[in-house]
Amino acid sequence: MAKKATGTGGAKSRSGGKAGGTKRAVARVSSGSSGKSRSDAGMGDAFIKLLQSPLVAELVAVAATAALAALAEHGFTSSAGASRGKRAGKAVKEAGKAAAAAVGRRLGTEFDEVRRAASAARGGAKA
Repeated sequence: MAKKATGTGGAKSRSGGKAGGTKRAVARVSSGSSGKSRSDAGMGDAFIKLLQSPLVAELVAVAATAALAALAEHGFTSSAGASRGKRAGKAVKEAGKAAAAAVGRRLGTEFDEVRRAASAARGGAKA
């Protein structure tokens, strides 16, 4: 919590100068445990492992390829009447949409493969 120092408006201090007019904030610092559990430390490692996974690398590559294709297509087929700044903004927006759509399609494919493998494993276990 912060406390404000109070001063007297126009009173003279002992040194002869004015003491009023300036206020300053004083912050309290509390020491002690930060409240983090052991699972929080493992979360960072898990996140790094997720980023290093082949699926994430493939999704980034798919998104970059789709975005680059959208930018190239928009650059070659742009209208001559639009200003340069508006064209660039529109191209970036379309590139983002294309990247998101490509990642969505790729994730859908991955989920379908996992579902098929799970149902095949369930069917094999029943027999």
